[in-house]
Amino acid sequence: MTSHAHAHIVFEDRWISHPRGRLFARIWTDPAAATTLAPIVLLHDSLGSVALWRDFPARLAAGTGRTVIAYDRLGFGQSDPRADVLDPSFVGDEAALYFPAVREQLGVDRFVVFGHSVGGAMAIHCAARFAEECEALITESAQVFTEETTLEGIRAAKLQFADGEQFGRLEKYHGDKAKWVLEAWTGTWLSPQFATWSMQEVLAQVRVPTMAIHGSDDEYGSTRHPALIAEWADAEVRVEVLQDLHHLPHREQPDQVVDLVRNFLGAG
Repeated sequence: MTSHAHAHIVFEDRWISHPRGRLFARIWTDPAAATTLAPIVLLHDSLGSVALWRDFPARLAAGTGRTVIAYDRLGFGQSDPRADVLDPSFVGDEAALYFPAVREQLGVDRFVVFGHSVGGAMAIHCAARFAEECEALITESAQVFTEETTLEGIRAAKLQFADGEQFGRLEKYHGDKAKWVLEAWTGTWLSPQFATWSMQEVLAQVRVPTMAIHGSDDEYGSTRHPALIAEWADAEVRVEVLQDLHHLPHREQPDQVVDLVRNFLGAG
């Protein structure tokens, strides 16, 4: 696949209204593809946004022939700001409070959910909560328990973001919300109440075909995470550990990730 293989993909921006604030969404479509396939909904990581997926959604739409939807969680990207302090329940809250509004207002019935990092944990919640409508679950670099590796990575990142230039990169994507975004990540994960956080009970409710993608050198979580997804889920789980890749396989080797998704969904 060449870098221009997704040039024919078109996208549309939409706003999702919600009692707690507006959410920004983008929808990528292949005009030539069959529209009967369930769309793929992307859930971003702790510092992520629609814009930070870069050209991956367009590549994914081109590679799978499916519509791809991404949205900025409340407090991130172009979505409205929030001022609350997050506690561990925010992971499940995404599936309970916000994902349904996105589905309803974009007319999404059946869906495939793809989550990166903490978005992977949110995707697990979505697959468990909407078992009838979810066709498949894909996690990438997801964490399913509070591992010391994750906390070490977050502590290191927190120090890096004390540097004005690094923080400026966050502001580029989150604007005035950047300080909240950083604190929502580092403060929440490093809090004592997060120490016992685990996805075991939620994974037990996952019954859809699942693929767990993980870089062998992920600085925010060991390959114990995809192994536990396979162990804890009540589903067929395909574990894909990608050698020499880190926390961002979809950016490091986008074609490889798209191929994995296409093959997984084709076989699903």
